Amino acid sequence: MAANEPVNNTELKSLEGKYLTFVLNKEEYGLEILKVREIIGVMDITPVPQTPAFVKGIINLRGKVIPVVDLRLKFIMPEIGYTKETCIIVVDISTRLMGIIVDTVSEVLDITAKDIEPTPSLGSDIKTDIILGMGKIKGKVKILLDINRVLTFDELAIPA
Repeated sequence: MAANEPVNNTELKSLEGKYLTFVLNKEEYGLEILKVREIIGVMDITPVPQTPAFVKGIINLRGKVIPVVDLRLKFIMPEIGYTKETCIIVVDISTRLMGIIVDTVSEVLDITAKDIEPTPSLGSDIKTDIILGMGKIKGKVKILLDINRVLTFDELAIPA
């Protein structure tokens, strides 16, 4: 669903479901729980040369080597040191696993269509296609991400 397109109830209905919520730079985000494979603490990350700055490297997760992206850097936010709250969310992107580093994981929320607003228009220079919509929960707004558009293996420059 792109910004400025009319939104119908069927599109919003298709967005409802369970979302894992997490914090980045004091803002709350959510991603579809069906894309989440597991949540782990930050572990040793092996840097990979000639990758974008937001690609922190690779980890060995029970014999599987998976790339890890710092979502703060991907979203052009200031880099901070990792804390005991920092987590790696392992997500399934096009049948391949990838880790995303977030400040902290919050909770799993069941978000209904009535609690989802379409992505607002933020101007033609702002890339909003990574946003599914805005979840309104308990008076707060959570940005619901389309993780398949946030992360692509092509931009990582890491061979399959």
